[in-house]
Amino acid sequence: MAKRIQFSSTGGPDVLEYVDFQPQDPAEGEIQVENKAIGINYIDTYVRSGLYAPAAFPSGLGSEAAGVVSKVGAGVTHIKVGDRVVYAQAPLGSYSEFHTLSAQKAAILPDSISFEQAAASFLKGLTVYYLFFQTHKIKAGDTFLFHAAAGGVGLIACQWAKALGARLIGTVGSDEKAALAKEAGAWATINYHKEDIAARVAELTQGEKVSVVYDSVGKSTWLDSLNSLQRQGLLVSFGNASGPVTGVDLAILNQKGSLFVTRPSLNNYVTNLQELTAASQELFSLIASGAIKVDVKEAQKFPLSQARNAHQTLESRATTGSSLLIPGK
Repeated sequence: MAKRIQFSSTGGPDVLEYVDFQPQDPAEGEIQVENKAIGINYIDTYVRSGLYAPAAFPSGLGSEAAGVVSKVGAGVTHIKVGDRVVYAQAPLGSYSEFHTLSAQKAAILPDSISFEQAAASFLKGLTVYYLFFQTHKIKAGDTFLFHAAAGGVGLIACQWAKALGARLIGTVGSDEKAALAKEAGAWATINYHKEDIAARVAELTQGEKVSVVYDSVGKSTWLDSLNSLQRQGLLVSFGNASGPVTGVDLAILNQKGSLFVTRPSLNNYVTNLQELTAASQELFSLIASGAIKVDVKEAQKFPLSQARNAHQTLESRATTGSSLLIPGK
């Protein structure tokens, strides 16, 4: 028997249970991974709360972790038992000591990158990759707005933008978070508790505003994002931390300059092993070179058994950067 987190109804962090379970042997094309570090992502709270409800109960939670391959199913040739791997697109259930998933969804982890670094950065790094290279191509010299710049995705985005020679304007909720974003590579920051976002964007760009806004916050920043865009600009809405955007009158896009809006997700950009390999190699090379640093605070490393506490901390917006669950801690 092994341990995992599961839940039998949607709701707050208190629905999460730490239980015994029998790990599933891999079927053809699958692998079983003994997780060493597990990524905690905001999307996990959407699943737990019911915004993205699971298909059946009881359900596991989480899709990202790094560990060692413990079993290999028939037909798997590119991964073997003992390999170090990381994954971010697994079926729900990565909040677990062992997890079974398609071998096509796992990337071989270089020895130069630790399990904790990998689990803290893989989903977030792949997200930044598709946002910056596929949803909208960020080039040297570009100036753009990125909400929640001191979060897990945001700090990687700040560093990646700096590596590209682009100017990231990051929104944050405190002066402490502003300092973190600036240290990571943000060109400028906006404390939304003190400053008007759209007015500050206009000031920073001498009235030109920006051609693209990346928004993972959702409801509370929707209008600020639209108001920060140039004519025919693009709003990339890729998360709902403050709640989903609903009841939109599409005429507002015309009124604010014939704007474009897209609602992308990783699973529509990284769809096969070839695409996963290309994206992961780009991320790994930046981590290995030091262009992207992934450091998780000790206070944000939680034992697997304390997933409830981890979610409470995440949703309080008290965290910066990434958080992890550690099996056996």
